[in-house]
Formats: sequence, structure tokens, C-alpha cells
Amino acid sequence: MKNYITFLLCFVCFSLLSCASTQPKGGAVSSEVFVSNSGDEDFSIQNQVMDGISAVQNSRNYVLQPGDLVEIKIFMEPSMDRTLRISSDGIITFPLVGNIKIGGYTISQAEIQLVDKLNYYIKNPQVSMLIREYSKQMVYVLGQVHRPSGISIPPEKDITVLEAIISVGGFTAVANTSKVKILRLEDGKQKSIYVDVGAITKQGKKSLDVKLLPGDVVFVPESIF
Repeated sequence: MKNYITFLLCFVCFSLLSCASTQPKGGAVSSEVFVSNSGDEDFSIQNQVMDGISAVQNSRNYVLQPGDLVEIKIFMEPSMDRTLRISSDGIITFPLVGNIKIGGYTISQAEIQLVDKLNYYIKNPQVSMLIREYSKQMVYVLGQVHRPSGISIPPEKDITVLEAIISVGGFTAVANTSKVKILRLEDGKQKSIYVDVGAITKQGKKSLDVKLLPGDVVFVPESIF
């Protein structure tokens, strides 16, 4: 039902349990293939990433994205139950109401939208909506950011690490901006890419800003004072 998310969780678990502890210095971007070297810090990050992805999946505040597969049920109206893919324009086509835009709304907001439309045809409709499959164009931004969440990569443009972090409200006060980590599956290998976002924002080193790919997980660790 959520094969892509299950794969992503397995990938993250393996990656974080086995990643090397070397970190970049001097505001550079570095990447490495994971090798066997687990520790307490790796387990801590693993738990934070797994908890973060789980929270995104189960949050009623998740913002629906083009490509998401949603299951919609109308209480006492089983003939209207549908499982629908959100179009690139954020639209689904539902019985009675026709086309309705739900992309860009939270699950709760989308339910309200549908209730408002169905009120013309059904007395006091009760709508429930679940996500059965997440868009494969999704990236996750987790850790020390204000609104850890999954975000969709726009089909018409790229999104960078800095743009993704800004889109979820930016860093918290305790974020370690110099050791932001991208977890990525590339050419069949699990890789970790470290980005000094502080050097991008404070020193103007825009060349360090990495373009994100579908399935990437951006993890912002906490500073150790």
C-alpha cells in the first residue's frame, strides 16, 4: 500500500546504521559511500529520521501533493468511495461534485472542501480521507527545522537543499547548519552528502547548494554546545 515509503524507511535505517562518521570541514560539500561503522549517534539519528517520516505520514497537517494516491470514504454512502490519484494540477474528479482541487491543502482542509461541495447533494456528509501512496517526487526535510515534513519537487523546476529548508520554516535555534546531511540512493549505492548550509547563507557560497532528487531525505542535526 505504501511500498515506496516502506522502501525509503528501510533505506534510511540501513544507511544510518552503517554510515561513516567523517564530517566535512571548511564549508565544503562532501559525499561518501556508507561503510560499516555504527554507533550511538547513528542510532539516535536513525530513530529521529524514522520518527520524523512516521510523523509526516500520520499528520493531519500533511499537505497533499500531485501524485499522491488518496482513499476517500463517505459515511453511509459506500457507492461513492473512491481511491484517486491527485493530478499534476492538484485536482481529483469525484462523484456528484466533478473536479475539485485538493492539492496544496492539508488532509483536514481537503475533507472540508469536499464536504462543502457534497452538501448540495447529501445531507450532512461525513468525509474521511487517507493517503494510500505518496508521490514519488517527494523529498523529506527532518530534524531541526520548524515544520519537519515531506515536500513535492515541482515538475517544472529544481529544488535545492536551502530552498527545501526555507519551505519548511527554516532552522530551529539549535540547528547545526554546517552539517546538514542528505541521504540518497544513487547508482544502486547508499550515499550521504554533507552540506554546510551556514556557508551558503552567511558567506554567500551558492555553489555549495545541492539540487535535491526524488526520494532524498534532508536531515538537520542538533548543535552540540
